[in-house]
Amino acid sequence: MSTVRFLRTFVAVARHGSLAAAAERVALTQAAVSLQMRALEAELRRDLFDRSGRTVTLNAHGRALLPQAEHLLALYDAMRIGDEPQTELSGAVAIGAVVSVMGSLAHAVAGLKQVHKGLDVKLITGKSGELAEQVEAGELDGALVVEHLERLPANLAWHPLYTEPLVVVAGRNTRGRAEEVLRTHPFLRFDRAVRTGALIDRALRKTHMAVNEFIEVNSIEAIVELVRQQVGVTLVPRLRRASWESDPALRVLPMPPRTPVRAVGMIERKEHVRHGVIQAVLDALETTLGKSSA
Repeated sequence: MSTVRFLRTFVAVARHGSLAAAAERVALTQAAVSLQMRALEAELRRDLFDRSGRTVTLNAHGRALLPQAEHLLALYDAMRIGDEPQTELSGAVAIGAVVSVMGSLAHAVAGLKQVHKGLDVKLITGKSGELAEQVEAGELDGALVVEHLERLPANLAWHPLYTEPLVVVAGRNTRGRAEEVLRTHPFLRFDRAVRTGALIDRALRKTHMAVNEFIEVNSIEAIVELVRQQVGVTLVPRLRRASWESDPALRVLPMPPRTPVRAVGMIERKEHVRHGVIQAVLDALETTLGKSSA
């Protein structure tokens, strides 16, 4: 099935724009990726890329092949679904998650591995957008991500798990309601380049809340630690596994009604060989998180 492997590599090169980036995605060396693409071109008897130095871009033949390759890989994965054991979960599976959800995912997977000894799970952290691209390209079997407002690609399925309200987190000694706290203290903003940061920005605009911009940080946990150290205040999702309300150094304030919330769920391809494992992970996550509070 070397052609199938080559097509997976071809899709990775097409999606990530370089041999080096594709090599990281498919766990090969850059030289191996280059050899595979040369072999694929020889087999198909046409060039697929315009090569200039270290960069490669799809030519007209490559652009025409890309949707065909994706369709063929989806069919191949669908054919393999029937080979998956129905009662015992086993084999390798790769699942991604945004950093703030990785703890819940790891806890659920640990419980599964105690029951299914032959299950080999690789957990990968990343940003929601990047993880979604890896799932679509077949590099991940599923990923826990923040819901995006845009429509999902047709070959992906979304399984909602829970929502998290946005809350203001401030030092214990701060006074006033959320709006006043945000206006009068240095604001620690979560990274606007990711989905959660964009959601926070939208919430501030929707509620017409002014903030005293200070610094931008790309970790919710790091921001909350800075709040503990009285560096400033923040607006972040109220993480499901956090215990901020019981922290003597923190004060958690609700936002006004109808403030946007963060939705977290699992994405996977609609047809792929590890669907049974992803469903088992979803079931374990719902048990871990508690369906009543989802």
